[in-house]
Amino acid sequence: MSGKNSPCVQKQIRSAARASGLACLLLWLCMSAGAQPVLGEQAQISLLTCSPDDRAVYTLYGHTAVRVRGQVVADSVRRNDLDIVFNYGIFDFSKPNFIYRFAKGETDYMLAYYRYDDFLADYILRGSEVYEQTLNLTRHEKETLWQALLLNAEEQNRVYRYNFFYDNCSTRPVAVLERCLEGEIRFRETPTVTFREMINRCTRNHPWVTFGCDLVLGLPTDRKATFRESFFLPENVKKAFAGAEVLRPDGRRVPLVSAEQVLVEALPDDETENTPFTPLACSLSVFLLTLSATLYGWRKKRGYRALDCLLFSCAGLAGVVLFFLCFASEHPAIRPNLSVGWLHPFHLAGVVLFAVKKFRKAACHYHITNFTALLFTCCTWIFLPQHLNIAFIPLAASLLIRSGYGIITHRRNIG
Repeated sequence: MSGKNSPCVQKQIRSAARASGLACLLLWLCMSAGAQPVLGEQAQISLLTCSPDDRAVYTLYGHTAVRVRGQVVADSVRRNDLDIVFNYGIFDFSKPNFIYRFAKGETDYMLAYYRYDDFLADYILRGSEVYEQTLNLTRHEKETLWQALLLNAEEQNRVYRYNFFYDNCSTRPVAVLERCLEGEIRFRETPTVTFREMINRCTRNHPWVTFGCDLVLGLPTDRKATFRESFFLPENVKKAFAGAEVLRPDGRRVPLVSAEQVLVEALPDDETENTPFTPLACSLSVFLLTLSATLYGWRKKRGYRALDCLLFSCAGLAGVVLFFLCFASEHPAIRPNLSVGWLHPFHLAGVVLFAVKKFRKAACHYHITNFTALLFTCCTWIFLPQHLNIAFIPLAASLLIRSGYGIITHRRNIG
């Protein structure tokens, strides 16, 4: 497609949507009435892979869905042409405490099926590529997979506990397919990289998203993923399916994918984040302002405790969030997180000590402890097993400078 909003494209979508909408309604009525819809002989099941787009954080990684099209026998006499998509990536932002539950790792996603044309229209408007891989399945395998998808889509089964790495909209279709095959999928395994490297590749045009991911995702994210674990990204599933074979019980090897085609061409990426206010630029600005204020305070023999209160309050509040994620979240990739070596809630206790003059001695002890910890972290930065974003260094150095200056001002009775 050459344009997002072509009137011709919209007319075709509306026309096809009305036709497939009736079929989808008939399927729902049959299921509600207790009739078991059965796939016709010529029905096809395929994997749809949608390329990433920049509309939201959750669309930066792409998407996977399952398409079922062809004739469906709704009862012993009636046959309907059907073209629907099963989507494991449905969630509801409007649910109470969504952000809190997401942070805790208690996000529930669900499987839903709806018209193929509605699904396609959404990605046409996004400008994402939609790639189809028709699965090379026997009639019995198609029927088994179809019934499994219908079962998963039932009210009591459709909701599942989402996990970004291990159980998401990309891993679920692979799992249900493997359970329904008469044989075993043999993938051509290729070398993989760490989870963090795969994520950062997806967010490479969005430095603030990369910064946030590097901050909250802990040491487990720097483990090299196995080939199968890399399936949390749709693009990896697509590549794996392209070269996969099915080993049949009789020893035959057949390709897993019988045909491939691009359903929607991707539009040129014109939404790359291009701003001078990158995390590194902002953190360097904080460092230079802190260094300048500290040098000026040294010349004027002033402590600038207000600056300490501001810096350490921000670091302490960020540390509260980080500690919450480390100890309260169910996400397996969050903890341990070595970023707590420089960003932790105890900075808030330091703020109290800085703000009250009679606690100056205790504040000095805090600065000594904090200076030692930060100096160790900065000196061992490149040797740590966890990747730490380069933008963290100026921020940690800012706290280091102020703690060092706090020690000096106390001993020389400045400010």
